[in-house]
Amino acid sequence: MICVVLLSDATACAQAKNLVTENYKAEWTRITIPPGHPASDIAQWHIDPATKTIVCDGNGGHEWLRFNKEFGDFKFHVEWRFTKVEGNPHYNSGVFFRNDSDGTIWHQANTTPEGGYLFGETLVDGKKTSFNETKEMTENRVKPAGAWNTYDIKCRKDTCTLAVNGAVVNTLHTEVAKGYVGLESEGFQIEFRKIEVEELK
Repeated sequence: MICVVLLSDATACAQAKNLVTENYKAEWTRITIPPGHPASDIAQWHIDPATKTIVCDGNGGHEWLRFNKEFGDFKFHVEWRFTKVEGNPHYNSGVFFRNDSDGTIWHQANTTPEGGYLFGETLVDGKKTSFNETKEMTENRVKPAGAWNTYDIKCRKDTCTLAVNGAVVNTLHTEVAKGYVGLESEGFQIEFRKIEVEELK
């Protein structure tokens, strides 16, 4: 099973930073889910800086690929699609933002046919607290498996929003002021492309 991540050329967005360079081995790290779980010895993530592509074979267990720089206020653009399979699969994956280094604190934009929404474990009054914004999702704008979807996550100060295919569907308020972005592997063939981060001043 293969999931592919395609990253656009930085010229496509003058303010955006391309997250794959020749120094990719130092810039990306596999993190197990849950934190501290034994890691698979299968190297399921492969990065090609020449084509700006990240390939995930999908056979190395549940984990996320972390970009090794923390961002505070930013815009995070990602395009993704599932490879359609027969039957009634429960497609699942996600895009992470403002995570801590091992994913103990995590914020995820879920990628499912049931809709794009935010959930995870954040800080409330300094205490780790689970949240799920499914019921607050204004509408399901996710296209069926096989079609490309666009996620735009914007975080400024204590407010983060998720726009799906051009419209904001979820808003989150969090005490977590900065963190890591990343991509999730959860057993389904999925492609990501045009991964662009713009830091906000």
